[in-house]
Amino acid sequence: MARAATTSDAFNAVAEPRRRQILSYLALNERPVGEIVAELGLDQPSVSKHLGVLRDVGLVRVRRQGRHKFYRTNAEAIRPMHAWAGTFERFWQNQLSQVKQQAEETARQAKAKIPENHPKEES
Repeated sequence: MARAATTSDAFNAVAEPRRRQILSYLALNERPVGEIVAELGLDQPSVSKHLGVLRDVGLVRVRRQGRHKFYRTNAEAIRPMHAWAGTFERFWQNQLSQVKQQAEETARQAKAKIPENHPKEES
């Protein structure tokens, strides 16, 4: 099975760590490219390339104001990834709950157990 191109598949696009870093930075506010470059310490051409990929797959939107471009996340495009990841979150919560129950049961049993090194009565 051929792998989808990063420019057509959101999951492949966010597989790149710097793109995830950019998305996280854009999560709360719209930002100009220069601010993304300065804050994340990445080269401007690299940020522009990554933003282009994120824009192509619909994960970010761009607004032009004069010569400046402002980027923001597109929550609608991120929703399917969030829903997919939520499946695993529920799985791990269930697994951790089971581990917690087992640990609590082991602790109860250990507490109820009489110590083996207690002094024996002499006859």
